[in-house]
Amino acid sequence: MFNENIIRDPEVLLNTFEDLHPSDIANSLKKIENDSKEEFIRVLKSLPEDILGEVLLELPENLRENAYEELSSKKLSGALDELESDDQTDIIQELEEINQIKAKEIFDGLEEEDQEEIKWLKRYDEDEAGSYMQTELFSANIKDTIGESISFLKKAKANDELENIHQVFIINDDKILLASIPLEDLIIYDFDKTYEEIIKTHEENKFKAFKVNDDDHIDEVAKDFEQYDLSVIAVVAYGGMLIGRITADDILDVIEDNATEQMYQLAGVDEEYEHEDRISTTAKKRASWLFLNLFTAILASLVIGYFEETIQSYVALAILMPIVASMGGNAGTQTLTVMVRQMALGDIDLENAKNAIKKEVLISLFNGFLFASIMGVIAYLWFNIPLLGLVIAISMLINLFSAGFFGASIPLLLKKYDIDPAVGSTVLLTTVTDIVGFFSFLMLAKVILL
Repeated sequence: MFNENIIRDPEVLLNTFEDLHPSDIANSLKKIENDSKEEFIRVLKSLPEDILGEVLLELPENLRENAYEELSSKKLSGALDELESDDQTDIIQELEEINQIKAKEIFDGLEEEDQEEIKWLKRYDEDEAGSYMQTELFSANIKDTIGESISFLKKAKANDELENIHQVFIINDDKILLASIPLEDLIIYDFDKTYEEIIKTHEENKFKAFKVNDDDHIDEVAKDFEQYDLSVIAVVAYGGMLIGRITADDILDVIEDNATEQMYQLAGVDEEYEHEDRISTTAKKRASWLFLNLFTAILASLVIGYFEETIQSYVALAILMPIVASMGGNAGTQTLTVMVRQMALGDIDLENAKNAIKKEVLISLFNGFLFASIMGVIAYLWFNIPLLGLVIAISMLINLFSAGFFGASIPLLLKKYDIDPAVGSTVLLTTVTDIVGFFSFLMLAKVILL
């Protein structure tokens, strides 16, 4: 569907950006950059600092890098000053990879409080929950009254210090997280009562706080968001001390990145190189996988070559042979895709691997019998050779069985040896289904027909 908020005219965009969401501005900038890189930079430089940071975050990585190079350190510092701590840290880390000197200039231009928060967040690994958290949150001491904390929230919102507030986190004097109360519940209580009084009058789990440790893997955090339908989750350090929060918008990015990475890896494509401007760089990276695929294709061809005399005796074999390999390859891809995705979601692991393999094999056998019967009849009617129909039927059954078994087993085997199941699974599976398909078909033809 055409998005009416995407504007290709730079002047129109500059006159209307105040009415647009940062995402719409970024989409417009992508169109403008495609027409003119000079206009793209001109519009970027004209955007006010209070929305520039949000727009930068919505741009693709290659366009962000261009923006970092063209925008002044002062302009970028002003833009970062408007962002939350997790987004500030992300941009500073990206800048450090591109230009450390400029990154330091921008960092030095930030307020001291922002600098301390960035230093704190940078110490986390990129796959830890702490690297995704923001330190800005709404918390209250258990001895505070609701009215006191609401007054604090009003001031913070008026000063643009807090965004996307969903609940208040209740802590004690040692900043240990005790509970959390949604804002929609908070407004119905007596503002003169303390949080301690409110919590005591309700059942124990009424205000249970969902929390993760700062060193938890972000994929596990994403599963919590999906399982419990969360909009925000607290991040605690050693001893349960509240140090930040992770919001749903960041988790959506994690889920999208993981899904994209899996799709690229299943296709033998490196996401990092797909955003390169230089075609040669991307082509070389893809070529490495194509070389591996060429090697496996040669193996399959060697199998065919071994049965050269059989093929010469029955030309029909050459016509039907690709059907066997194609059906096995497609069935295997179905199984492989389901397995890799369910493993990523945590639905399948090494403990229930046996049941998963059994299920996929049974599905493959069911389809194997179905399509073996169909293709056997077609081959018989096509070439008027009854035994040829039997050969392709048995071969197709064998190959679809192999597709189900190996399509389920290969990712589990890779996982067992701490190898990403999405990496290389497709090439291995294609090799198996091609070789098994060709060998079974031609060997059966040699035995039965000759």
